[in-house]
Amino acid sequence: MPSFYSEVTINAPRFAVWDALVRKEEWHRWNTFLYDCDPNLPIRPGGEIFLALRRLEGEDETEFQPRIVVVQPNHCLRWIAKGPGFKSEHVFELEDVGPNRTKYIHQERISGLLSQVFLPFIRRDEKEGIRRMARQIKRYVEHHYRRQW
Repeated sequence: MPSFYSEVTINAPRFAVWDALVRKEEWHRWNTFLYDCDPNLPIRPGGEIFLALRRLEGEDETEFQPRIVVVQPNHCLRWIAKGPGFKSEHVFELEDVGPNRTKYIHQERISGLLSQVFLPFIRRDEKEGIRRMARQIKRYVEHHYRRQW
């Protein structure tokens, strides 16, 4: 199963990173990979949210509606998006790596018959988008939350 992976150490406590990750209505302030298309849909287990992603800055957005499958506050968020012949699972994990230091991990796993058709076209760009998001959440949290802890 093809997957994309990025991790970064953020100089902030886990709760600060979690707060930035789950406040999707604020993503427009820092995140150029994922976009919240409906701020009225909360992140809750079993619920659907309406998102868009932009693999490369400046390209058209791809909309999707994942179902939230795991919400473990300050630790793990996971959603699955499905389409005919295609499944994408995003996993965000947060780990303590020292006082006020958090490892942010973002992994996407893609499967299904159509994934073999689309993967050659999105592989490099998807990987870059996930890496860009990791850099951006680090910059945002370290700057925005510093006053709070």
